[in-house]
Amino acid sequence: MMFELDFRSHVPIYIQIVDRIKHLIATGVLKPGDQLPTVRQLAADLRVNFNTIARAYRMLDESGVISTQQGRGTYVLEPLPPERAERLRTAALDELARYLVLEAERMGFGPDEVANAFEEKLRQWGKMGYLPEDE
Repeated sequence: MMFELDFRSHVPIYIQIVDRIKHLIATGVLKPGDQLPTVRQLAADLRVNFNTIARAYRMLDESGVISTQQGRGTYVLEPLPPERAERLRTAALDELARYLVLEAERMGFGPDEVANAFEEKLRQWGKMGYLPEDE
């Protein structure tokens, strides 16, 4: 299971891994019952720290996407019921918003500056259906 990571992105590597695995499941590349690489193997393949992969797998496990069984491996689980999936989806959005606010605060931006920048990106997204990589 190879995929690319953007090491220059402001999105943490473990979040990129979580998102990519969820995408592979959503598109049917990974199916319920499929075994994922070990933490050590994926860390070596992606050339990232072991703990980064362990954190991503732990998040996926806690959200019910995968199951890690000591000594047996890590497997993709059956899809969640719609109401639980929606709760997890909402929680993920809340976490993204929290991360944005914490990073903006760390960089010295105020609430109005963040709101204005975010609203502009929403306008661009609504108008074009996507956000351009570079402006």
